[in-house]
Amino acid sequence: MGRQMAEYLVTKTDTDPYPGMAQVTFYSDMNELKMAAKLGGLGVGTSVFKWVASFAAIYLLILDRTNWRTNMQTSLLVPYIFFSLPSPMFAFLRGEFGKWVAFIAVVLRLFFPRHFPEWLEIPGSLILLLVVSPGFFAVNVRNSWPAVAACVGIACYLLQEHIRASGGFRNSFTQRHGISNTLGIILLLAYPVWALLVHVLETPPPRHTHM
Repeated sequence: MGRQMAEYLVTKTDTDPYPGMAQVTFYSDMNELKMAAKLGGLGVGTSVFKWVASFAAIYLLILDRTNWRTNMQTSLLVPYIFFSLPSPMFAFLRGEFGKWVAFIAVVLRLFFPRHFPEWLEIPGSLILLLVVSPGFFAVNVRNSWPAVAACVGIACYLLQEHIRASGGFRNSFTQRHGISNTLGIILLLAYPVWALLVHVLETPPPRHTHM
């Protein structure tokens, strides 16, 4: 019986078309569910902010590839999306679909550079990062407070650079196309700030021992 079970598990592992992806999704989802269960509405709010921030980052990435291009260093959106992408979407892009997209992008870039548009450079790098990142970064680092702190740093840097390029905080809301970029970056800042607040509330206070 034990031998049959072992053979079944080996067969199941060998025939799994998405090796490692289920484990990444499982641990990420469990961490989010634990946080939501402990903190109730705060945990649910973190998940909502994470989805909103991810779409805001993708929106800014697309916006910069259009005629609304700004002086913002959009390459920093790649690690931000990597750290903030919700687990279901992360697992999907890390799976077979993402592998095919990364494979096609690499082939086009190497053998058909004239057919590889410039606006695909950063999105292609993002997909490649999602696919090839080791499990340590995909599971441990992504679901840790240092990753949230990195998102805070990226959002703050992008916001201050955007305000400086616009000529001031007021101009960032009044210039043509400025308000869309400003609101998008503010949404980037909302998720990590909220997540850090939840982390502080989740951390138990230190216990004082009386001698």
